[in-house]
Amino acid sequence: MSPLIDRKSGKRAVLIETVDAGSMAAVEARLDAAQRKWLESTGFRPKPGAVTALPGPTGEISRVLVGVDRHHPMAALGGLPYRLPEGIYELSSDGVFEDRELAVLGWALGAYRFDRYRSNDRKPAQLVVTPAMIRNLQPLIDATSEVRDMVNTPTEDMGPEHLSQAIHAHADAHKATVREWVGDELLKDNFPTIHAVGRASHRAPRLIELTWGKTSNPKLVIVGKGVCFDTGGLDIKPADGMRWMKKDMGGAAHAIALAGLIMKAKLPVRLTLLVPAVENAIAGNAMRPGEVIRTRAGHTVEVDNTDAEGRLVLCDAIALAVEQSPDLIVDFATLTGAARVALGPELPALFTNRDQLADHVIGSAELVHDPLWRLPLWRPYRRMLESYVADFANAGPSRHAGAITAALYLERFIPDGQNWMHLDTYSWNDGDRPGHPRGGEAQGLRAFFRFLSERYS
Repeated sequence: MSPLIDRKSGKRAVLIETVDAGSMAAVEARLDAAQRKWLESTGFRPKPGAVTALPGPTGEISRVLVGVDRHHPMAALGGLPYRLPEGIYELSSDGVFEDRELAVLGWALGAYRFDRYRSNDRKPAQLVVTPAMIRNLQPLIDATSEVRDMVNTPTEDMGPEHLSQAIHAHADAHKATVREWVGDELLKDNFPTIHAVGRASHRAPRLIELTWGKTSNPKLVIVGKGVCFDTGGLDIKPADGMRWMKKDMGGAAHAIALAGLIMKAKLPVRLTLLVPAVENAIAGNAMRPGEVIRTRAGHTVEVDNTDAEGRLVLCDAIALAVEQSPDLIVDFATLTGAARVALGPELPALFTNRDQLADHVIGSAELVHDPLWRLPLWRPYRRMLESYVADFANAGPSRHAGAITAALYLERFIPDGQNWMHLDTYSWNDGDRPGHPRGGEAQGLRAFFRFLSERYS
């Protein structure tokens, strides 16, 4: 069931009014004596998240009041689809938000539930909006749900081949072309690090490439880390560290959904989507600590830690991206726990080699309330990845600046003059908050789509 209903449906809706401390007196002045008594007896205060349903003369719900912070419209209605009784609602024009589109988007995202493996015990309440608002928001709602569904799905049903199927579905919908390298084809065509990470799994590693758009348009390459499950390899994770590693393909989910948004919007770009898809498993042929791999770009890399595998699968894909001489490379990855230590789960870490790109995408993030935070490419920290047997290592003994050193590893594959951005995303929500049910999460998706829409308008 869609959480949004076209206003043309003609169905009666209960009005929802957003209130804060500054507007509460005016709200109370419009209410009748019985409703004011109700507010007093229930102790309603217009704090963010507070909700009360006002009774009508015959006992029906006549109006809903919800306390909000006018500076955070995405959170305003996100908790309501399952807090309110099933039914049809509509935002009152008397509320505190002038631009209500973000509040409506928060409602729609809050209505999401992952019910592939169990039934949902109730349907979400529905919000009546204009047809134009549905047209504007539905692509973002669908893309966010796609990311959440993919990240929430257990690895048994979301392996490398399933990522391939998702990309083929987008290709079929938008007349794009797909090429794949599977198993030993990766070695034959010089993608050795992708092969090394994924070779121990019963599912063959693969690199999936989607191409779309006119060749005369600016070239854009989006790369997504598709580690469908990460045991840590021979440097095996402890149980609590491995528990949620189905989400380690979150970067690929973001990249796939963003590519779908770009194609649906028909942005004037020549788009390439690259997803290295593997499982980092353990077997007799698993990648070992101390091995040296010659990457696609020609750099030799010592495997200091088999649990620093995401940067290994990304570096060969980025090397292929660089060969296409694009205007911009963007990669998404659930790359480091260090980014979460630094910024927490709700702020993805942004790295880029261009200040102008950072300013633009962070400005877009603020406009659509999809926050990002820039961390520095502090190049003196390259010494933390030094190796005595190879050009550099994929990790090192220091526990400091892990998100930065991972980004610096990737930057080694970006030549001077190449525009590049890297997002280290958590792709997960540990606990329910308005608009963000527990589980898979889309972080930076709206921000990057807004940024790309403006860059290539």
